[in-house]
Amino acid sequence: MDSALTTIGLPVALGIIMLGLGLSLTVRDFTRLLSMPWTIVLVLGCQIVLLPLFCFGLVLVFVTRFDLSPLLAVGMMMVAASPGGTTASLYSYLFKGNVALNISLTAVNSLTAMVTLPLVTGFSLGYFTEGGSIGLQTDKMIQVFAVILVPVVIGMVVRARLTSFAGRMERPVKLGSILVLVAVIVGAIAAEWAHLPEYIVSVGLMVLVFNVVSLVIGYWAPRLVGTERPEAVASCMEIGLHNTTLSLTIAVTVLNSTEIAIPSAVYGVLMFFTAAAAGALLNRRGVREDRAAAGAV
Repeated sequence: MDSALTTIGLPVALGIIMLGLGLSLTVRDFTRLLSMPWTIVLVLGCQIVLLPLFCFGLVLVFVTRFDLSPLLAVGMMMVAASPGGTTASLYSYLFKGNVALNISLTAVNSLTAMVTLPLVTGFSLGYFTEGGSIGLQTDKMIQVFAVILVPVVIGMVVRARLTSFAGRMERPVKLGSILVLVAVIVGAIAAEWAHLPEYIVSVGLMVLVFNVVSLVIGYWAPRLVGTERPEAVASCMEIGLHNTTLSLTIAVTVLNSTEIAIPSAVYGVLMFFTAAAAGALLNRRGVREDRAAAGAV
């Protein structure tokens, strides 16, 4: 798990993806967010408060009923407390979500994670293992912001100054982003192939339940309060796709435990497939809604 793919390949690949996303954005996309403050508050509330609470209950069930080990319990709580991943923006882009909302949410949530992730991890260590709390390394958060913001800003500058070029590049960049993402998924599976059966047996069901519930909450919580579909899709991807690279790296380098990192490794592979399935279902639902609206007119 602590391989060149995780430490170098994935951040570089995500940086390229974020550069492509920046080519499709303008400053106006972000100023529109001022008109939806409650949507942002709702999504962050779900991600920072609701999901860790649900995950804690889920972990307790698996600890009492399936004899889940204390370190795996801590690792699962770290997944729940980790911020939205940068790949959420790509999935939102591919499935017609509000990408600017994703980028803003990821940036804000990454900042709050500097407080919430150490708190949740420290609580989990104390509750499940009687261990001590940790401090989140600042350089890890700098890496998150660098991967998220710097490439996006570069892409936006290119779009502002070379609008026609950015327009021509949108289709090939979208295709290239898909290819990069597929390469990362294949590489991650290949790197952990020997350990995947063991990982899946130990935490697979728990990770799957948490991931599916995250995606469902991410989409339906905003929709139930009247949020439009693009913002709900963005919320679905933001809440369902966690920055498991961050939680995995902290588990290995700060806590010196590969066992704590197992839930992050499994979630990091599984979420790509469940998010893609969710996006396809939401696109199909959107087509039906659009046809129904057109018929009503």
